[in-house]
Amino acid sequence: MTIAKDSIVNDGIRAREVRLIASDGEQLGVKSREDAMQIAEDENLDLVLVAPKSKPPVARIMDYGKYRFELQKKEREARKNQKVVSLKEVRLSPTIDTNDFNTKLNHAEKFLAKGDKVRVSIRFKGRAITHKDIGRQVLNRMIEATKEFASVEAYPKMDGRSMFLVLAPKATK
Repeated sequence: MTIAKDSIVNDGIRAREVRLIASDGEQLGVKSREDAMQIAEDENLDLVLVAPKSKPPVARIMDYGKYRFELQKKEREARKNQKVVSLKEVRLSPTIDTNDFNTKLNHAEKFLAKGDKVRVSIRFKGRAITHKDIGRQVLNRMIEATKEFASVEAYPKMDGRSMFLVLAPKATK
């Protein structure tokens, strides 16, 4: 049973007659709005418009407050279970030394272990931009070093004066 959050309830219903569904799911047939309101009132429940576009509109007798509460509860559960993946950045230089590279590799490893994506970028300064192949070699070295626990989401490409690639954690089964 899916009903929009902003459903039309009780006196908000403008149709002259509605196809009525009882609180237990039984079809009561086509009734005038006043009769449907009276039946809902007798049961101390609300008349909720389920399908306003159909001819005649379909209305259901239910406890609208309880329904809204259940809907909010489901939304909270869905929000609790979703994981937010953030994008972390590790910056390298084309002339990076081995120990510096290993330090940056460890940072990237930690980020990937947490489940974050990692953007590895190289900023070219001055005339270094003429040696893009050196930057590409450094990024390929990073890909090789992280291939056991990361997959490449975006291969190395240039963007202005920097070259970058995006690594994502491998799905663990």
